[in-house]
Amino acid sequence: MTSDWIEFFAQYRLGFQLDLAERSGYGGRWLEQGRRLCSRLADFFDGYRPRPSLLHGDLWGGNWAADAAGEPVIFDPASYFGDREADLAMTQLFGGFGRAFYDAYTSAWPLDPGAGTRRDLYNLYHVLNHLNLFGGGYRAQAERMIGRLLAALG
Repeated sequence: MTSDWIEFFAQYRLGFQLDLAERSGYGGRWLEQGRRLCSRLADFFDGYRPRPSLLHGDLWGGNWAADAAGEPVIFDPASYFGDREADLAMTQLFGGFGRAFYDAYTSAWPLDPGAGTRRDLYNLYHVLNHLNLFGGGYRAQAERMIGRLLAALG
């Protein structure tokens, strides 16, 4: 693989999902735009170098609960090391975890100013993955996300 986060995310996350989509018949201009986005990924990290963090990998509202004592429990991990913002992005993709969660997190470890734009970038991986797993309903969402991300680059 690679120890470079940007290369890893471009090649083994977004690029891999784009290749799967193409092999599944989801061709078109949006794929070209997705590959162009991958080639410009470093622009989203100007001045920001994420510290490797152990990630859950699939951290959404359906993958946590509380035990009988009220202590939080997470399950169904797809763990890997990467940018902590990737897990935080996923928590917001399908509804979020509530304001108290994010307030406590950012109080303990504030986010970089570019985290909002990278949130969309990180969630694009999950939307592409859902396209490849569940079908075409996610294509339009992926296209819109790619368009917004390219527009953010200017």
